[in-house]
Amino acid sequence: MIDPERIADCVHCGFCLPACPTYALLGEEMDSPRGRIHLMKQVSEGAPVGPTLAHHLDLCLGCLACEPACPSGVRYGQLLESARPLIEASRERGWADRWFRSFLFAVLPHAARLRVARLLLRLHRGLGLERLARASGLVGALPERARALLTLAPPLRPVEPVPSFTPALGEERRRVGLLTGCVQSVFFSHVNAATARVLAAEGCAVVAPEAQRCCGALSLHAGREAEAQAFARRTIDVFEAQKLDIVVVNAAGCGSATKEFAHLLRDDPAYAERARRFAAGVRDVSEFLAALPPRAPRHPLPLSVAYQDACHLAHAQRIRKQPRDLLRGIPGLELREIAEAESCCGSAGIYNLVEPVPARALGDRKAGHLLASGVSAVVSANPGCLLQVGAALERAGRPLQLLHLVEILDLSIRGAALERRHHPGEDVGL
Repeated sequence: MIDPERIADCVHCGFCLPACPTYALLGEEMDSPRGRIHLMKQVSEGAPVGPTLAHHLDLCLGCLACEPACPSGVRYGQLLESARPLIEASRERGWADRWFRSFLFAVLPHAARLRVARLLLRLHRGLGLERLARASGLVGALPERARALLTLAPPLRPVEPVPSFTPALGEERRRVGLLTGCVQSVFFSHVNAATARVLAAEGCAVVAPEAQRCCGALSLHAGREAEAQAFARRTIDVFEAQKLDIVVVNAAGCGSATKEFAHLLRDDPAYAERARRFAAGVRDVSEFLAALPPRAPRHPLPLSVAYQDACHLAHAQRIRKQPRDLLRGIPGLELREIAEAESCCGSAGIYNLVEPVPARALGDRKAGHLLASGVSAVVSANPGCLLQVGAALERAGRPLQLLHLVEILDLSIRGAALERRHHPGEDVGL
């Protein structure tokens, strides 16, 4: 149900317009936050959910750049998450669109199925089929969504399972839980491993419960509310069973969703208070480390980097300074800012798969700004952003090193050399 009071918070001032990437790209009022709120108002007053509303809300990235820009404090993200389930229930999309989205959610939130997908991807690349498709130009002839699935598939690195318990190095300062995620645990296990090492080096005992599953972020942001609630309940159950000071998250979308558990489960009498307590104890890894006086020494890392703001970190969680402070704490590292740093790269959960054309345009725009900065590496706090940016840099013919924030901290703390860069479609160490 769309809350009419939250809709009434919008005074249609237009401050959101220049902040909105889809409005900047498409120039259409209905593809701005103000225009989308107008459509939501019509539905809240009894108008049916029609194809126009479905289309314009589908085109919304959910990046929430409009929220910091809004002088009235409109909670656009909560309005969007209330409206999207209405679209899912209305069946206004065509059968092919519904099938594709169902396929994504039959696979992405489930680690066991993702491991099967990983094996198939490995076979596909091992047989040289992907190289052949790229070299022959077949990729360009594929339907847009199929092309996006292929070009955004991550590099396959050796799996680095995170132990269920990692002891602190030296005296224990904190006992923290680590949300390992679904896609993250299968395709970005090296990021989880680096996170555990960094936290342990800073005196934190790290608990990564084996029973955890998807937190529900992808489902929540796509309007699959009941599914998101089920994932949220399980996440709360699993982490409540541990005695933790805090739960650390290393993927921006997951962090944003888990911090919203209180709102997601507000009408559930068995979980509302538990969700509030859980959400209050969630921290992004950069947020947590920036507030913890550093104990592990940083070794020099001579590198020029651009930090790519993940939207659900910068806009939803309002965390922009902490990642930059952590990077500036590495000796020899040069941090350069890029133009339009606050604008979405087009990743946005499953957006770059279901809306590949505007996503590609936004990714190419971001890649241009990154290349103009002259950096040798791109750092982000969200794996999806790194895949999106990496694919855009590949299209530009000028790939750069791609690193998660905790990877670069881990390298500096361990005094390790930077590995050669990995590109989308490249398998490493297999």
